[in-house]
Amino acid sequence: MELPKYELITNSDEWRACYEILRVEPRIGLDLEANSLYAYREKICLIQISVPGHDFILDPLAGFKFDELGEILADSDIEKIFHASDYDLTLLRGGYGWVVDRLFDTMWAARILGHTKMGLAGFLSDLYGIALVKRHQKADWSARPLTESQLSYAQMDTHYLLRLRDEMANQLEARGLTVEALEIFTNACRIPPLLRTFDPEGFWSLPGARRLSGRGLAILRALYGFREQEAQRRDAPVFKVLSNELLVKLAEAAPLDAQSLLRIDGLSRKLADRMGERLAGVIAKGAATKPPLPPVRTPREDNGALGRYKTLYAWRRESALRRGVESDVIMTRETMWDLAMRNPTRLEDLESVETLGPCRRAMYADDLLRALGETE
Repeated sequence: MELPKYELITNSDEWRACYEILRVEPRIGLDLEANSLYAYREKICLIQISVPGHDFILDPLAGFKFDELGEILADSDIEKIFHASDYDLTLLRGGYGWVVDRLFDTMWAARILGHTKMGLAGFLSDLYGIALVKRHQKADWSARPLTESQLSYAQMDTHYLLRLRDEMANQLEARGLTVEALEIFTNACRIPPLLRTFDPEGFWSLPGARRLSGRGLAILRALYGFREQEAQRRDAPVFKVLSNELLVKLAEAAPLDAQSLLRIDGLSRKLADRMGERLAGVIAKGAATKPPLPPVRTPREDNGALGRYKTLYAWRRESALRRGVESDVIMTRETMWDLAMRNPTRLEDLESVETLGPCRRAMYADDLLRALGETE
């Protein structure tokens, strides 16, 4: 099926014409393209917006202002349709401070309905026989100029969203799940902004870190900090500098010269030639420092909260199996921790748990109070 021509928005005049169309639409489909695979701090590089008769592709890197889009996203009279909104919502909030109100997430809808395929391409293929080519999925969207093929690919991500939304909404209505879905969509909008910060103690969480000796841990700490600095300098994701696995291998083997680096499995000659001397220097410096002490963990649980959380976790798993959905459709971890910490004993106590919501409070109140009571 041939799509209508997209409308590329690269200046204020084009945006004004686009805005005049968007502001009177009752619903819009949206998607974002970012450059997380190519930058130390990702940024939004494209914003795709579809309404009946128009597919807009907004170029945020073109240097014009489009602040009115934030007003549209916050307008509760306009439904915003995404597929798999979590990452996009964190980017919008972190990049522009924008919060979305009145969300419809087609992937969340599918999960509530018990679908097992979650990709947009799979839905379009199964429901409508539409092939969504994903060859640009890992493109560097910050590079300019964008090709015709890239822009056509971007258009496809929103062109069918309104149609898919209606399909999912009809299924939700037929099964009496609409109110629950709307509550889940509302909770999804509470997602915090994406703010990446560097924790110098983060090396402790790397797979294999805790099997290292004290000297190995000191080297790993030094390599971990070096990788972060190098990623910032190159404006590259940390995994493109050195993988987590390679960091641990280097810390374990502790090669002290560039030639010895070549004996490390997974470290290429190209990498050794480019960074070998610096890596050897970092390893030597780390080996000469005092081994780090394991971080002191502040227990999240209090007054039996961990036991209550485990009980809720088991209840959630069983409930999800009975319904044929994934566990977080029943309840998020955040909500379970909130319940475990508050330890409600009456129906009125559950009302203080904001993320539970009135629909799921009505659905699960008796089960929750019973499970929490049995934990005591």
